[in-house]
Amino acid sequence: MDDAWFEGYQHLRFERASRVLRIVMNRPEVKNAANVRMHNELSRVFADAGRDAASDIVVLTGAGDAFSSGGDIRAMRDKIADRTLWNDTVDEARALFYSILDLDKPLIARINGAATGLGATLAVYADISVAADTAVIGDPHVKVGLVAGDGGALMWPMLIGFQKAKELLFLGDNVPAAEAARLGLITHAVPAAELDARIDALVERLLKLPPFALRGTKRAINHTLRQLALATFEYGVSLETQSQLTRDHAEAVAAFLEKRPPQFTGR
Repeated sequence: MDDAWFEGYQHLRFERASRVLRIVMNRPEVKNAANVRMHNELSRVFADAGRDAASDIVVLTGAGDAFSSGGDIRAMRDKIADRTLWNDTVDEARALFYSILDLDKPLIARINGAATGLGATLAVYADISVAADTAVIGDPHVKVGLVAGDGGALMWPMLIGFQKAKELLFLGDNVPAAEAARLGLITHAVPAAELDARIDALVERLLKLPPFALRGTKRAINHTLRQLALATFEYGVSLETQSQLTRDHAEAVAAFLEKRPPQFTGR
C-alpha cells in the first residue's frame, strides 16, 4: 500500500519518519473538534493505517495547541435538524472503535493539549498515551445532554475503576494531565517541553522490538477488550441515541451556541 490513500482525507494530515506514521487531527481553528467530515475520516483511518505497509508504529496527535476538543457543537445542531446524520455517526463510531481495537500496530496518543469528548476517548483507547502536563482530559457528554455510551462507558471504568469513572463521566469535569496519569486514565504526563522527546524515545524502543511478538501481545490483550466492547458498545450507543432525541440535548446545544446557562426539564 502506497501513500495514495492519504489523498482521501481533508481534516487529517499524515507525516512519516522512519517506520512511524503520524496522524494529525487538523482543525486547529476549532481545537480539532470533529465535524461530520472529520468524524467520517476518523472512522476509516485506523483501518487504512493497519494496511499501510510502510509503518510499524502509529502516533495520533492534534494540530496547534489541542489534541481534540471532541464533537463540533454546530455538527450536533445539524444532527438534531437532520436525524439521518446521527445514524451515520453511530455507524462511524462503531467502525472507529473497532478499528482501533483491531489495529495490531502500537498506537501512541501524543496529547499535546485538551483531549475532551471524542478526543478523550481516542486518548484512552490508544495503547500508550503521553500527555503534556498542560493538557486536560475530560468527557462532557452528560453536560451536552448525551449518554457517554460510545466509548467512555467501557474504557474509563476499566482504567480507573467504576466509582471514579462514574464521578468523572457524570460531572464531565476536565482532569489535569498529571492527575489523569496518577489515576491511570492516561499513561504518562510530562513537561510540555519534553513531550516530543518522550514520544521519540518510546517509539525508538518499540521499533527495536520483534514485530510479531509486539503485535501479537497487543492482539492478545485487545481480544479481551473487543469481547467487552461487543457486550457494552451496542447497549451504550442505543442509550446515547435515545438521549440524542431528547429536548435536554437540544437545549444544551442551543444554550452553548447562545452562550447562556441551559434549562433542563428531564425530557
